[in-house]
Amino acid sequence: MRILIVEDDERTSRILARGLTESGHVVDTAGDGATGLALAREGIYTVVITDRRLPVLDGLQWVRRLRAERDATPVLMLSAVARPADRAEGLRAGCDDYVAKPYAFAEVLARVEALARRRDASQTGDTLCVAELRIDLRARTATRGARELRLQRREFLLLECLARHAGHVVTRGMLLEAAWSYDFDPRANVIDMHVNRLRNKVDKGFAVALIHTVAGAGYVLKVEDGTRAP
Repeated sequence: MRILIVEDDERTSRILARGLTESGHVVDTAGDGATGLALAREGIYTVVITDRRLPVLDGLQWVRRLRAERDATPVLMLSAVARPADRAEGLRAGCDDYVAKPYAFAEVLARVEALARRRDASQTGDTLCVAELRIDLRARTATRGARELRLQRREFLLLECLARHAGHVVTRGMLLEAAWSYDFDPRANVIDMHVNRLRNKVDKGFAVALIHTVAGAGYVLKVEDGTRAP
């Protein structure tokens, strides 16, 4: 998943971002509430994590503005301001969850994953399935039939994106957003290169291909009669 962290303390932001990245997610960061709001409005994030006390626009203010625009992106607030009345105020402002600082990373990760599961109404439990392809989102593993697919982190993120849009064209821009952060400067063929590697792992050796190129548009994950795997 793609996660936005809105936190003005650089050390706190860096540690949290590193933990989420090592857990297999793509992370962007913002150092103030106004920047956080602008990024959140792009609608590309699975979950947003925000501090409450932020420069320019505090956490409660920017979350209220986001909700006023009918944006339902899940928001987890992390704050040292965490009395029962403070938590209630945060939840009423539009936050979906509220965790006190200092926090245990394992708890934050679990809460982020729970928010993501609630957000995706099309997801059954923790798995995505297309034909005999099965993706376990919690374990971050994938199998096709009896074969375990040994995927690198970005390959898993690309496959997850394709599976969430199974049967529909996924553009290269959508794949870039799913697997790389904003500070990444892509080469012209980076998406095609990674999808080709993914295709070799998902389709090679099977009678039917699942990953298909749509000329001039992108890629689609689907069962297509008569299309053989490489």
